[in-house]
Amino acid sequence: MEVTYRKHWSRCLQRDMELKVYGNRGKPVLVFPSGAGRFYEFEDFGMVEVVRPLVEAGAIQIFTVDSVDRDAWLAQWKHPSERGARHAQYDAYIVEEIVPFIHEQAGRGRGILTTGCSMGACHAANFFFKHPDCFDAVVALSGLYGPTYFVGDYVDDHIYFNFPLVYLPHLRDPWYLERFRRSQIVICVGQGAWEEDSLRETRALEEILHTLDVPAWFDYWGDDVAHDWPWWQKQLPYFLNQLDFERPLVRAPEGETH
Repeated sequence: MEVTYRKHWSRCLQRDMELKVYGNRGKPVLVFPSGAGRFYEFEDFGMVEVVRPLVEAGAIQIFTVDSVDRDAWLAQWKHPSERGARHAQYDAYIVEEIVPFIHEQAGRGRGILTTGCSMGACHAANFFFKHPDCFDAVVALSGLYGPTYFVGDYVDDHIYFNFPLVYLPHLRDPWYLERFRRSQIVICVGQGAWEEDSLRETRALEEILHTLDVPAWFDYWGDDVAHDWPWWQKQLPYFLNQLDFERPLVRAPEGETH
């Protein structure tokens, strides 16, 4: 399996950022690390190894990026507005720097799948729902999709537009809804140890998407399935092996932007 390391200066974040690329062809998969995690976490916890057959077969190409969670949602010493502003810079980094880089590596004709575990699932789902012109599939494992755990009851524009449980209930724009309905959405959670919050918010997200008439695969694993890497190692290849990687990217009609 071909593995490439890259360190680069981010103009959006004004700091060095690092990433790794696994494989050289196939469906691009953008991986967000768990809370305050690093770009090498996915490899260190055995997640790359469990999907090695898909990488070596040329079905997927994995891009693992760094987070700025310690400066954003997990920076409890900062006011929530400051944390949200930092995440907005991270949003710009992903969309304006990482997505073009992925297109350079994988080609512009294919959509990008987002994935992650725990807080990585929070990011994966949020980027998918906010930017369906960039991403056409998501596999979110044991995520939180609302702001309560991070900022309590505080809400401003950065909070509102970065947590699906907040903005999706009010979404009526067909530009988004049509793309969601043509995408592949997988949301999974266990029902065992440390999954209580994720389980509750996953059920809430399922209800919202049902109301919006957006098809999605919500999978609730058993009472023995904990919020932990050994289970995510089982879940990720299970879902990836059942997705259709040949679907084209859902693009806006010529001249249309959003």
